[in-house]
Amino acid sequence: MNTKVFHQIKIAQSHWNIDAVIEGLRNSREVTHKIRHQGNIRELPSRGALINILNGLSAVLFPTHYGHSNLSDETIDYFVGNTLNTTLNLLIEQVRRGLLFATDQDDKSDTDLHQEAIRITREFIAELPLIRGLLVSDLQAAFHGDPAATSVAEVLLCYPGTIAIIYYRLAHALYLLGTPFLARMISDIAHSLTGIDIHPGAEIGGSFFIDHGTGVVIGETAIIGQHVRLYQAVTLGAKRFPTDENGVLIKGNARHPIVEDDVVIYAGATVLGRVTIGRGSTIGGNVWLTQSVLSGSNISQAQMRNNQ
Repeated sequence: MNTKVFHQIKIAQSHWNIDAVIEGLRNSREVTHKIRHQGNIRELPSRGALINILNGLSAVLFPTHYGHSNLSDETIDYFVGNTLNTTLNLLIEQVRRGLLFATDQDDKSDTDLHQEAIRITREFIAELPLIRGLLVSDLQAAFHGDPAATSVAEVLLCYPGTIAIIYYRLAHALYLLGTPFLARMISDIAHSLTGIDIHPGAEIGGSFFIDHGTGVVIGETAIIGQHVRLYQAVTLGAKRFPTDENGVLIKGNARHPIVEDDVVIYAGATVLGRVTIGRGSTIGGNVWLTQSVLSGSNISQAQMRNNQ
């Protein structure tokens, strides 16, 4: 930094009383409002790196759609292998950083954390063929469930629900392998891109279709069966948040709906609490539902008003 620039900075600091602000912020960080995990500075996972990882994994799963459209039978496996190798080297580091925020990893050394990250990454990539199989069932559900869909390629490239589900299935696998913080960041990236908020802890069966999608919310402990279809602005949320004797929220308890196979939930419907939507049911638009319904039910706003 040259003398002139340094002098200008010092003048600006004096004019705005920046030194006092810096000191006040330091005091807030270190003393008054300290909120660091376990009180220590830790390396955070990088959102930018995760976006690159998600792009790489998407290209591995669907090479000609999210990778290069001109791949041939001779080059596609090389592309997949090269992309996977590059992506996994990035993923190991992000998994390691995520483990720094897992309570059961607090006493582990850096070497132990690195080895744990390698193990998790190895188990994660072994699941990619299974994840792709689930995603293909999701794509087929979208293609067959939407009369506006002209091809599976269109579903892959033009449907926000597809991106949300791809990222969810990747995040869910990492969540189950013990990296919930990293998985949650991935779901937030999907939310930012699509307007669809799926917690990585939710359990979702195959042939899942989110049509349009904006505003869909699926909570942490929701369980969704096979061949379920949701429309925009559907919420599968919690009805209440129990607390312990000290008034602190109890985390992790089952508080979101169970949606059985072959259920359709139309736009704007809100289903709250640990209720069960029976197999083959249809929940109409804008219905507010806080009780279980039997298999084969057809719930509309008019029915809900009559039952009140």
